[in-house]
Amino acid sequence: MNSSNLTKNKIKEYLKKGKRFDNRKPLDYRDLEVETGISKNAEGSARIKLGKTEVVVGVKLDAGEPYPDSQDEGVMITTAELTPLSSDRFEYGPPRIEAIELARLVDRGIRESGFIDWKKLCIKKGEKVWIIFLDIYTVNDAGNLLDAACLGALAALLTAKMPKYDEKLERVKYGEFTSKGLPLTNIVPLTFTFHKLGENLLLDPIREEEDSSESRITIALSKDKDIRINALQKGNEKALSKKEVFKIIEEAFKKFKESEKVIGKLKK
Repeated sequence: MNSSNLTKNKIKEYLKKGKRFDNRKPLDYRDLEVETGISKNAEGSARIKLGKTEVVVGVKLDAGEPYPDSQDEGVMITTAELTPLSSDRFEYGPPRIEAIELARLVDRGIRESGFIDWKKLCIKKGEKVWIIFLDIYTVNDAGNLLDAACLGALAALLTAKMPKYDEKLERVKYGEFTSKGLPLTNIVPLTFTFHKLGENLLLDPIREEEDSSESRITIALSKDKDIRINALQKGNEKALSKKEVFKIIEEAFKKFKESEKVIGKLKK
């Protein structure tokens, strides 16, 4: 569903003046609220509010077989459900392409960053490893579900507690938690989604801006010694020039360097 031409033209007029409907600058984010531990049954959980966009993320852990090509490493399975509660655009049923894309981008950004020490999730090589189930649910779609979902996933993983494991019976004691968190490193990944409208770039769009977008790039970044790109996904129909892509990457790096306060919120 696209915005009317009137709305699209009005957004472009505002952006030419460096303004947006909610008085933010083009590369400013909306206010972020983070609440963790919202589910007593999940190993980790978080509610993210990015402006009026709201996402809930849950983490569950189970023990199972490793993948054949990584027999001493844990597994992560990420799913996303775009609920009708969050938007009249979404319907119940099999996952739509938007839900699959959202889950894959969140998964790839985390998996490729080095954020999780996968080998420490091995219980018995070749036989049993910890499996992380990362489930994303949209509560209100007011734009930029991608970045909100990434923040929710990080908050849930950062605050998750390992469940107890019965080594004799080789099964998880559900409902019983240890004091140990997941085996995480100091590398925290963040995702930044840029949209192009006319000659303008903007971050964290509201729904009307997102509908008016001509092109979209999502960049997943993390930092060890240096900032690096873990994933990059192009969306929408209009092409971007090489110069525009490098400009977006440059702006993403700048935003990542400003993100210490955001990371602090996610860890609480």
